[in-house]
Amino acid sequence: MPVTVLLVDDEPLVRAGLRAVLEAQPGIEVVGEAADGAAVIPLVRRLRPAVVAMDVRMPLMDGIEATRAVLRTVDPPPKILVVTTFENDEYVYEALRAGADGFLLKRARPAEIVHAVRLVAEGESLLFPASVRRLAAEYGGGDGAANRAARDALQRARLTGREAEVLRLMARGLSNAEIADRLFVGPETVKSHVSAVLAKLGARDRTQAVITAYESGFVAPG
Repeated sequence: MPVTVLLVDDEPLVRAGLRAVLEAQPGIEVVGEAADGAAVIPLVRRLRPAVVAMDVRMPLMDGIEATRAVLRTVDPPPKILVVTTFENDEYVYEALRAGADGFLLKRARPAEIVHAVRLVAEGESLLFPASVRRLAAEYGGGDGAANRAARDALQRARLTGREAEVLRLMARGLSNAEIADRLFVGPETVKSHVSAVLAKLGARDRTQAVITAYESGFVAPG
């Protein structure tokens, strides 16, 4: 089955460029386009894309609200890949906090675009862990409602010592294979620990777990 993609961007040239790059690859199919976040939900329901490539800044409904709306109303939801001009944008962090699975820079090379779409489709959420750490350092600190909610979620989770260790390594951007090597265990064992961490935190995916780790202060950015 091909990886199906919905493109959402208010710039026709950006959509055309992404379509050209993605449709040149075997196993990827662009099934639709939208010029604004307000059009996303009906298209997702009708087309059932595996991945939505979502612009952040759009005139009627931005990518943050569109991401929240899709995750709230569509079951099962697609993976959401935020497409942005600036990786250190607060909008990017808010989109990740809202439930996006990762982000892609508009200036990325064609091979990076294809790789990002395939990664997200396969469930590998965190595409640029160093950038997420920088975003968390700039926008995720403090003692706001989100920070308190993250601390409460972590306290309720009651992670085991090994699960806590796995979460710290996830937050540093290590893959399951890299975590397995670091902890001298098998990949399946790590996969089980990651699943347990997500379930206990009530996190949709790795990105959400990592956001919780940073916002709660469990892991310090930097």
